Amino acid sequence: MGTEHLVIFLVIGALAGFVAGHIWKGKGFGLVGDLIVGVIGAFIGVWLFGQFNISSAGILGLLIAAVIGALILLYLVRLIKR
Repeated sequence: MGTEHLVIFLVIGALAGFVAGHIWKGKGFGLVGDLIVGVIGAFIGVWLFGQFNISSAGILGLLIAAVIGALILLYLVRLIKR
């Protein structure tokens, strides 16, 4: 993975974490929290899309997959915290 791809992945992860944070609790988790949630969510979302043979090509597809993955991550964390 080149530097350019890494920067794009981190930006999409931060955006996904920001969007997921606003959907989940009405506000974000801060820059670092959004980045962590978004990047982990991107891995989860892309993996999940692959399991269902759904294409997540392009920046918009990756962003959608990352947001869905971040929401799933937040849901799982909420279940564990109970």
